[in-house]
Amino acid sequence: MDEQAKPNKIKTIRPETLEFIILYNQLRGKAFNGNAELAEALGFNSPSSITEIIKSRQNIDPEKLKIFKEKYSDFLLAKKNTAYSETSVAKRVFEGIPMYEIIATASGVEVYNDINDTRPVGHMNFPGIEECDFALPVWGHSMYPYLENGCWVALKIIHDKKILPGEVYYIEWGDYRMYKRLLVGDNDDEVIAHSDNVTEMVGSRLKYAPFVIKIEEIKKLCLVKDIHKKHNH
Repeated sequence: MDEQAKPNKIKTIRPETLEFIILYNQLRGKAFNGNAELAEALGFNSPSSITEIIKSRQNIDPEKLKIFKEKYSDFLLAKKNTAYSETSVAKRVFEGIPMYEIIATASGVEVYNDINDTRPVGHMNFPGIEECDFALPVWGHSMYPYLENGCWVALKIIHDKKILPGEVYYIEWGDYRMYKRLLVGDNDDEVIAHSDNVTEMVGSRLKYAPFVIKIEEIKKLCLVKDIHKKHNH
């Protein structure tokens, strides 16, 4: 005699049951403390009804899921808002630093217009400049070959005016705005603004000769952190 085929005992778990199990695991200990508290809130006769759904995958009544989501809607909404806030912060982080298209005046030294009078023309974003505050282009040749005419520079504002001798800075002092390599001065309260271009001459003198600046006269000090040189095509 042939053995009688066993009936199919595979249980179909409805979507609302899976949703309830996921939300249960997320909210347990936050919105409710245990199955007894949850069973009372949802109108079950016994905490074992919750256990059967969670462990035995007993399908939940859709009306009970509706009550569950309404009862703990504040917790579910807070979770969504947190996810949205994290996404928004991530977008702001990856937006990049503002780029200001400033120009130089036609003079012997590069004197730029005020970035406070301009609006960003875009954002610069690549690894290593996250701590920078803004980016400016370079006009002129006084800092060649370190800074080439037309390249963009990522800058970090130095609020305490502490200068690292030998580094290149964007400085604003008096009516002047320029890039210079700052060297130690003869006195503690001053620095020497040095131009890397020492090949261009006017007669027998350097076109971009070094000069002394009083540190207290520097209105804005920004360290050059990264350089994005234009490509030659």
